[in-house]
Amino acid sequence: MNTPPSSPIDYTALVGATIYVSPTETPIRDAVVLIQGERIVSVGSRAQMQFPETAHVLDCFGLTITAGLWNSHVHFFERKWADVATIPAPELGRQLQDMLTRYGFTSVFDTGSVWENTRRLRDRIDSGEVPGPTIRTTGEGLVPPGALPSDQVLGMMGVMKLPAPEIADAAQAAAAAKKLLDAGVDGIKIFASAPRGAPLPESMFQAAANEAHRAGKPAFVHPNNATDVLSAVRGGVDIVAHTTPHSGPWDETLLAAMKEHRVALTPTLTLWKYYARHDRLSAQEKVTDTEIGQLRAWLAAEGTVLFGSDLGAVEYDPTEEYALMSEAGMTFPQILASLTTNPAERFGDANKRGRIAAGLQADLAVFHQDPAVNLRALAHAKYTLRAGKIIYRAAE
Repeated sequence: MNTPPSSPIDYTALVGATIYVSPTETPIRDAVVLIQGERIVSVGSRAQMQFPETAHVLDCFGLTITAGLWNSHVHFFERKWADVATIPAPELGRQLQDMLTRYGFTSVFDTGSVWENTRRLRDRIDSGEVPGPTIRTTGEGLVPPGALPSDQVLGMMGVMKLPAPEIADAAQAAAAAKKLLDAGVDGIKIFASAPRGAPLPESMFQAAANEAHRAGKPAFVHPNNATDVLSAVRGGVDIVAHTTPHSGPWDETLLAAMKEHRVALTPTLTLWKYYARHDRLSAQEKVTDTEIGQLRAWLAAEGTVLFGSDLGAVEYDPTEEYALMSEAGMTFPQILASLTTNPAERFGDANKRGRIAAGLQADLAVFHQDPAVNLRALAHAKYTLRAGKIIYRAAE
Protein backbone atom coordinates (compact mmCIF):
# COMPACT_ATOMS: atom_id res chain seq x y z
CA MET A 1 0.00 0.00 0.00
CA ASN A 2 1.42 3.39 -1.01
CA THR A 3 0.64 5.68 1.91
CA PRO A 4 2.19 9.16 1.97
CA PRO A 5 3.27 10.70 5.24
CA SER A 6 0.30 12.28 6.98
CA SER A 7 0.00 16.01 7.18
CA PRO A 8 -2.98 18.08 8.25
CA ILE A 9 -2.56 20.61 5.50
CA ASP A 10 -2.72 21.26 1.86
CA TYR A 11 -3.46 17.87 0.28
CA THR A 12 -5.66 17.53 -2.80
CA ALA A 13 -6.62 14.17 -4.30
CA LEU A 14 -7.93 13.86 -7.86
CA VAL A 15 -9.78 10.56 -7.67
CA GLY A 16 -11.13 8.08 -10.20
CA ALA A 17 -9.73 9.33 -13.51
CA THR A 18 -7.87 7.66 -16.32
CA ILE A 19 -4.38 9.13 -16.00
CA TYR A 20 -1.78 9.47 -18.76
CA VAL A 21 1.36 9.90 -16.67
CA SER A 22 3.37 10.41 -19.87
CA PRO A 23 2.87 9.89 -23.62
CA THR A 24 4.88 6.65 -23.63
CA GLU A 25 3.37 4.85 -20.62
CA THR A 26 0.18 2.81 -20.40
CA PRO A 27 -2.56 4.93 -18.82
CA ILE A 28 -3.65 4.09 -15.28
CA ARG A 29 -7.39 3.45 -15.03
CA ASP A 30 -9.43 4.41 -11.96
CA ALA A 31 -6.44 6.26 -10.59
CA VAL A 32 -5.51 8.95 -8.08
CA VAL A 33 -3.15 11.92 -8.25
CA LEU A 34 -2.25 13.20 -4.81
CA ILE A 35 -0.98 16.78 -4.55
CA GLN A 36 0.49 18.64 -1.62
CA GLY A 37 0.86 22.36 -2.21
CA GLU A 38 2.45 22.89 -5.62
CA ARG A 39 3.85 19.37 -6.03
CA ILE A 40 2.66 15.92 -6.96
CA VAL A 41 3.14 13.51 -4.04
CA SER A 42 2.10 10.28 -5.75
CA VAL A 43 0.09 8.80 -8.59
CA GLY A 44 -1.33 5.32 -8.97
CA SER A 45 -4.30 3.01 -8.99
CA ARG A 46 -7.07 3.91 -6.53
CA ALA A 47 -7.01 0.34 -5.22
CA GLN A 48 -3.36 0.69 -4.23
CA MET A 49 -3.31 4.21 -2.82
CA GLN A 50 -4.35 5.85 0.41
CA PHE A 51 -4.39 9.55 1.13
CA PRO A 52 -4.88 11.64 4.27
CA GLU A 53 -8.39 12.12 5.57
CA THR A 54 -7.67 15.86 5.51
CA ALA A 55 -7.22 15.86 1.72
CA HIS A 56 -9.64 17.80 -0.42
CA VAL A 57 -11.10 15.28 -2.86
CA LEU A 58 -11.84 16.30 -6.44
CA ASP A 59 -14.20 13.78 -8.03
CA CYS A 60 -12.71 12.82 -11.41
CA PHE A 61 -14.62 9.59 -12.10
CA GLY A 62 -15.07 9.19 -15.84
CA LEU A 63 -12.58 11.98 -16.60
CA THR A 64 -9.06 11.85 -18.08
CA ILE A 65 -5.95 13.58 -16.72
CA THR A 66 -2.75 14.50 -18.54
CA ALA A 67 0.15 16.71 -17.58
CA GLY A 68 -0.61 20.38 -18.15
CA LEU A 69 -0.37 21.30 -21.83
CA TRP A 70 2.11 23.65 -23.48
CA ASN A 71 1.44 25.94 -26.41
CA SER A 72 4.90 26.77 -27.72
CA HIS A 73 3.81 29.46 -30.19
CA VAL A 74 1.50 32.20 -28.93
CA HIS A 75 1.42 36.00 -29.11
CA PHE A 76 0.23 38.51 -26.55
CA PHE A 77 0.13 41.25 -29.17
CA GLU A 78 -3.61 41.68 -29.69
CA ARG A 79 -5.03 45.05 -28.63
CA LYS A 80 -6.85 43.36 -25.76
CA TRP A 81 -3.50 42.97 -23.96
CA ALA A 82 -2.41 46.63 -24.33
CA ASP A 83 -1.66 48.44 -21.05
CA VAL A 84 -2.08 45.13 -19.27
CA ALA A 85 -1.18 46.63 -15.91
CA THR A 86 -4.45 48.62 -15.96
CA ILE A 87 -6.84 45.81 -16.96
CA PRO A 88 -9.04 44.80 -13.99
CA ALA A 89 -8.08 41.37 -12.66
CA PRO A 90 -11.46 39.71 -13.35
CA GLU A 91 -11.42 40.87 -16.98
CA LEU A 92 -7.81 39.83 -17.45
CA GLY A 93 -8.58 36.41 -15.99
CA ARG A 94 -11.45 35.96 -18.44
CA GLN A 95 -9.20 36.85 -21.37
CA LEU A 96 -6.60 34.29 -20.27
CA GLN A 97 -9.35 31.72 -19.82
CA ASP A 98 -10.79 32.34 -23.29
CA MET A 99 -7.38 32.07 -24.93
CA LEU A 100 -5.60 29.38 -22.92
CA THR A 101 -6.67 27.88 -19.62
CA ARG A 102 -10.03 26.55 -20.82
CA TYR A 103 -8.09 24.33 -23.23
CA GLY A 104 -5.77 22.86 -20.59
CA PHE A 105 -2.76 25.09 -21.33
CA THR A 106 -0.60 25.65 -18.25
CA SER A 107 2.60 26.84 -20.02
CA VAL A 108 3.12 28.99 -23.11
CA PHE A 109 5.99 30.46 -25.08
CA ASP A 110 5.10 33.88 -26.47
CA THR A 111 7.18 34.37 -29.63
CA GLY A 112 6.64 38.04 -30.37
CA SER A 113 5.03 40.81 -28.32
CA VAL A 114 5.89 43.99 -26.46
CA TRP A 115 8.35 42.73 -23.83
CA GLU A 116 7.54 45.18 -21.04
CA ASN A 117 3.81 44.63 -21.44
CA THR A 118 4.09 40.84 -21.48
CA ARG A 119 6.43 40.97 -18.49
CA ARG A 120 3.73 42.83 -16.55
CA LEU A 121 1.17 40.22 -17.59
CA ARG A 122 3.47 37.46 -16.35
CA ASP A 123 4.08 39.30 -13.09
CA ARG A 124 0.35 39.62 -12.40
CA ILE A 125 -0.13 35.89 -13.00
CA ASP A 126 2.91 34.83 -10.99
CA SER A 127 1.87 37.00 -8.04
CA GLY A 128 -1.39 35.05 -7.80
CA GLU A 129 -3.52 38.08 -8.62
CA VAL A 130 -4.80 36.56 -11.87
CA PRO A 131 -5.14 32.83 -12.72
CA GLY A 132 -3.13 31.98 -15.80
CA PRO A 133 -0.34 29.91 -17.33
CA THR A 134 3.41 30.04 -16.91
CA ILE A 135 4.64 32.49 -19.57
CA ARG A 136 7.96 32.52 -21.37
CA THR A 137 8.51 35.20 -24.00
CA THR A 138 10.96 36.38 -26.64
CA GLY A 139 9.63 39.92 -26.42
CA GLU A 140 9.92 41.79 -29.70
CA GLY A 141 11.23 39.78 -32.62
CA LEU A 142 14.25 40.87 -34.65
CA VAL A 143 13.17 41.90 -38.14
CA PRO A 144 14.84 42.89 -41.42
CA PRO A 145 14.36 46.53 -42.48
CA GLY A 146 10.85 47.10 -43.77
CA ALA A 147 9.51 43.76 -42.57
CA LEU A 148 6.79 45.04 -40.26
CA PRO A 149 3.45 46.24 -41.63
CA SER A 150 2.54 49.87 -40.96
CA ASP A 151 0.84 50.82 -37.69
CA GLN A 152 -2.37 51.33 -39.70
CA VAL A 153 -2.24 47.78 -41.06
CA LEU A 154 -1.38 46.39 -37.64
CA GLY A 155 -4.38 48.23 -36.25
CA MET A 156 -6.64 46.70 -38.89
CA MET A 157 -5.27 43.28 -37.90
CA GLY A 158 -6.14 43.94 -34.27
CA VAL A 159 -2.47 44.07 -33.25
CA MET A 160 -0.97 46.69 -30.96
CA LYS A 161 1.99 48.80 -32.10
CA LEU A 162 5.05 46.56 -32.01
CA PRO A 163 8.45 48.33 -31.75
CA ALA A 164 10.49 45.44 -33.13
CA PRO A 165 14.23 46.14 -33.62
CA GLU A 166 15.33 46.19 -37.27
CA ILE A 167 18.61 44.44 -38.08
CA ALA A 168 20.67 44.94 -41.22
CA ASP A 169 23.87 43.02 -40.42
CA ALA A 170 25.35 40.51 -37.99
CA ALA A 171 26.59 43.15 -35.57
CA GLN A 172 23.13 44.68 -35.30
CA ALA A 173 21.58 41.23 -34.86
CA ALA A 174 23.94 40.42 -31.99
CA ALA A 175 23.44 43.80 -30.33
CA ALA A 176 19.63 43.65 -30.57
CA ALA A 177 19.55 40.10 -29.23
CA LYS A 178 21.87 40.97 -26.32
CA LYS A 179 19.76 44.00 -25.41
CA LEU A 180 16.62 41.88 -25.18
CA LEU A 181 18.38 39.13 -23.25
CA ASP A 182 19.84 41.63 -20.81
CA ALA A 183 16.30 42.93 -20.29
CA GLY A 184 15.20 39.46 -19.23
CA VAL A 185 13.51 37.75 -22.17
CA ASP A 186 13.43 33.94 -22.32
CA GLY A 187 14.52 33.51 -25.94
CA ILE A 188 15.14 35.30 -29.22
CA LYS A 189 12.87 35.34 -32.29
CA ILE A 190 14.26 36.21 -35.72
CA PHE A 191 12.06 37.00 -38.71
CA ALA A 192 13.89 35.59 -41.69
CA SER A 193 12.87 37.90 -44.52
CA ALA A 194 10.78 40.91 -45.44
CA PRO A 195 7.90 40.54 -47.92
CA ARG A 196 9.77 42.48 -50.60
CA GLY A 197 13.34 42.29 -49.36
CA ALA A 198 16.28 39.93 -49.40
CA PRO A 199 16.33 37.09 -46.85
CA LEU A 200 18.68 37.31 -43.89
CA PRO A 201 22.04 35.59 -44.44
CA GLU A 202 23.18 32.72 -42.26
CA SER A 203 25.65 34.99 -40.45
CA MET A 204 22.83 37.09 -38.99
CA PHE A 205 21.01 34.07 -37.62
CA GLN A 206 24.29 32.86 -36.17
CA ALA A 207 24.98 36.19 -34.47
CA ALA A 208 21.57 36.32 -32.78
CA ALA A 209 21.52 32.62 -31.93
CA ASN A 210 25.00 32.80 -30.39
CA GLU A 211 23.83 35.54 -28.03
CA ALA A 212 20.78 33.48 -27.06
CA HIS A 213 22.89 30.38 -26.43
CA ARG A 214 25.43 32.31 -24.35
CA ALA A 215 22.51 33.23 -22.11
CA GLY A 216 21.23 29.65 -22.08
CA LYS A 217 18.12 30.59 -24.06
CA PRO A 218 16.60 29.24 -27.31
CA ALA A 219 16.45 30.99 -30.68
CA PHE A 220 13.32 30.82 -32.86
CA VAL A 221 12.95 31.61 -36.55
CA HIS A 222 9.88 32.80 -38.44
CA PRO A 223 10.58 31.54 -41.98
CA ASN A 224 8.68 32.42 -45.14
CA ASN A 225 10.11 29.64 -47.28
CA ALA A 226 12.38 26.60 -47.25
CA THR A 227 15.46 28.72 -48.03
CA ASP A 228 14.83 30.72 -44.85
CA VAL A 229 14.57 27.50 -42.85
CA LEU A 230 17.85 26.16 -44.20
CA SER A 231 19.77 29.41 -43.53
CA ALA A 232 18.35 29.69 -40.01
CA VAL A 233 19.05 26.06 -39.14
CA ARG A 234 22.63 26.30 -40.38
CA GLY A 235 22.92 29.53 -38.39
CA GLY A 236 22.06 27.75 -35.17
CA VAL A 237 18.40 28.43 -34.41
CA ASP A 238 16.66 25.90 -32.18
CA ILE A 239 12.99 26.13 -33.13
CA VAL A 240 11.45 26.55 -36.58
CA ALA A 241 8.25 28.43 -35.82
CA HIS A 242 6.24 27.47 -38.93
CA THR A 243 5.93 25.10 -41.82
CA THR A 244 6.33 26.88 -45.19
CA PRO A 245 3.61 25.58 -47.54
CA HIS A 246 4.14 28.28 -50.18
CA SER A 247 7.63 26.96 -50.96
CA GLY A 248 6.55 23.42 -51.82
CA PRO A 249 7.61 20.11 -50.27
CA TRP A 250 10.67 20.07 -48.02
CA ASP A 251 13.51 18.17 -49.70
CA GLU A 252 16.02 15.76 -48.19
CA THR A 253 18.74 18.41 -47.92
CA LEU A 254 16.56 20.58 -45.70
CA LEU A 255 15.22 17.72 -43.60
CA ALA A 256 18.73 16.35 -43.08
CA ALA A 257 19.99 19.78 -41.94
CA MET A 258 17.06 20.15 -39.53
CA LYS A 259 17.73 16.70 -38.12
CA GLU A 260 21.49 17.26 -37.88
CA HIS A 261 21.03 20.48 -35.93
CA ARG A 262 18.37 18.94 -33.67
CA VAL A 263 15.82 21.66 -34.25
CA ALA A 264 12.20 21.41 -33.18
CA LEU A 265 9.21 22.45 -35.29
CA THR A 266 5.95 24.16 -34.37
CA PRO A 267 3.86 23.38 -37.47
CA THR A 268 1.08 26.04 -37.08
CA LEU A 269 -1.01 24.21 -39.69
CA THR A 270 -4.25 26.04 -38.94
CA LEU A 271 -2.57 29.39 -39.59
CA TRP A 272 -1.82 28.74 -43.25
CA LYS A 273 -5.22 27.18 -43.85
CA TYR A 274 -6.81 30.27 -42.29
CA TYR A 275 -4.78 32.69 -44.41
CA ALA A 276 -5.80 30.79 -47.56
CA ARG A 277 -9.53 30.99 -46.78
CA HIS A 278 -10.19 33.68 -49.40
CA ASP A 279 -8.49 31.73 -52.19
CA ARG A 280 -10.05 29.24 -54.59
CA LEU A 281 -10.74 25.83 -53.12
CA SER A 282 -8.00 24.25 -55.23
CA ALA A 283 -5.48 26.75 -53.84
CA GLN A 284 -6.68 26.16 -50.28
CA GLU A 285 -6.32 22.42 -50.72
CA LYS A 286 -2.80 22.81 -52.12
CA VAL A 287 -1.72 24.82 -49.08
CA THR A 288 -3.19 22.30 -46.66
CA ASP A 289 -1.76 19.30 -48.51
CA THR A 290 1.70 20.88 -48.67
CA GLU A 291 1.91 21.86 -45.00
CA ILE A 292 0.64 18.45 -43.94
CA GLY A 293 3.22 16.87 -46.25
CA GLN A 294 6.01 18.92 -44.68
CA LEU A 295 5.00 17.80 -41.19
CA ARG A 296 4.67 14.20 -42.37
CA ALA A 297 8.19 14.35 -43.83
CA TRP A 298 9.56 15.77 -40.57
CA LEU A 299 7.89 12.98 -38.62
CA ALA A 300 9.40 10.41 -40.99
CA ALA A 301 12.80 11.95 -40.20
CA GLU A 302 12.00 11.40 -36.50
CA GLY A 303 12.04 15.14 -35.90
CA THR A 304 10.81 16.80 -32.72
CA VAL A 305 7.42 18.53 -32.84
CA LEU A 306 6.23 21.15 -30.36
CA PHE A 307 2.55 22.01 -30.38
CA GLY A 308 2.19 25.64 -31.42
CA SER A 309 -0.83 27.28 -32.98
CA ASP A 310 0.26 30.93 -33.33
CA LEU A 311 -2.47 32.01 -30.92
CA GLY A 312 -3.19 35.69 -31.29
CA ALA A 313 -3.04 35.31 -35.07
CA VAL A 314 -5.67 32.52 -35.28
CA GLU A 315 -8.82 31.53 -33.43
CA TYR A 316 -8.21 30.21 -29.94
CA ASP A 317 -9.86 26.78 -30.20
CA PRO A 318 -7.07 24.26 -30.97
CA THR A 319 -9.40 21.53 -32.29
CA GLU A 320 -8.51 22.02 -35.95
CA GLU A 321 -4.76 22.08 -35.23
CA TYR A 322 -5.07 18.70 -33.51
CA ALA A 323 -7.09 17.35 -36.44
CA LEU A 324 -4.53 18.52 -39.00
CA MET A 325 -1.66 17.05 -36.97
CA SER A 326 -3.54 13.76 -36.93
CA GLU A 327 -4.07 14.00 -40.69
CA ALA A 328 -0.29 14.35 -41.05
CA GLY A 329 0.06 10.99 -39.34
CA MET A 330 0.66 11.99 -35.72
CA THR A 331 -0.69 9.45 -33.24
CA PHE A 332 -2.28 10.50 -29.96
CA PRO A 333 0.92 9.72 -28.01
CA GLN A 334 2.91 11.87 -30.47
CA ILE A 335 0.46 14.74 -30.17
CA LEU A 336 0.48 14.44 -26.38
CA ALA A 337 4.30 14.48 -26.43
CA SER A 338 4.22 17.70 -28.50
CA LEU A 339 2.05 19.19 -25.76
CA THR A 340 3.95 17.91 -22.71
CA THR A 341 7.28 16.08 -22.66
CA ASN A 342 8.78 17.56 -25.84
CA PRO A 343 8.51 21.23 -24.76
CA ALA A 344 9.47 20.38 -21.19
CA GLU A 345 12.68 18.78 -22.46
CA ARG A 346 13.36 21.43 -25.10
CA PHE A 347 12.97 24.34 -22.67
CA GLY A 348 14.85 22.78 -19.75
CA ASP A 349 11.84 21.91 -17.59
CA ALA A 350 11.84 18.11 -17.74
CA ASN A 351 12.62 17.90 -14.02
CA LYS A 352 9.64 20.12 -13.20
CA ARG A 353 6.86 19.72 -15.78
CA GLY A 354 5.63 17.59 -18.65
CA ARG A 355 4.77 14.35 -16.80
CA ILE A 356 2.66 13.26 -13.86
CA ALA A 357 5.18 11.98 -11.35
CA ALA A 358 6.10 12.40 -7.70
CA GLY A 359 8.11 15.55 -7.05
CA LEU A 360 7.06 17.38 -10.23
CA GLN A 361 4.96 20.53 -10.23
CA ALA A 362 1.24 19.79 -10.20
CA ASP A 363 0.42 21.22 -13.63
CA LEU A 364 -2.51 19.11 -14.82
CA ALA A 365 -5.22 19.12 -17.49
CA VAL A 366 -8.45 17.26 -16.69
CA PHE A 367 -10.67 16.43 -19.67
CA HIS A 368 -14.29 15.37 -19.94
CA GLN A 369 -13.41 12.46 -22.25
CA ASP A 370 -10.40 10.34 -23.14
CA PRO A 371 -8.56 12.13 -26.00
CA ALA A 372 -6.96 8.84 -27.08
CA VAL A 373 -10.47 7.74 -28.03
CA ASN A 374 -11.73 11.12 -29.25
CA LEU A 375 -8.98 13.60 -30.12
CA ARG A 376 -11.45 16.50 -29.99
CA ALA A 377 -11.58 15.97 -26.22
CA LEU A 378 -8.18 17.71 -25.97
CA ALA A 379 -9.99 21.00 -26.55
CA HIS A 380 -12.51 20.49 -23.74
CA ALA A 381 -10.97 20.72 -20.28
CA LYS A 382 -13.09 20.37 -17.15
CA TYR A 383 -10.31 21.57 -14.85
CA THR A 384 -6.89 23.10 -15.44
CA LEU A 385 -4.43 23.16 -12.54
CA ARG A 386 -1.19 25.08 -12.34
CA ALA A 387 1.11 24.41 -9.38
CA GLY A 388 -1.71 22.60 -7.59
CA LYS A 389 -4.27 25.40 -7.94
CA ILE A 390 -7.33 25.25 -10.16
CA ILE A 391 -6.95 28.06 -12.70
CA TYR A 392 -9.92 26.98 -14.81
CA ARG A 393 -13.13 25.16 -13.94
CA ALA A 394 -15.73 24.45 -16.61
CA ALA A 395 -19.26 25.61 -15.88
CA GLU A 396 -21.54 22.81 -14.73
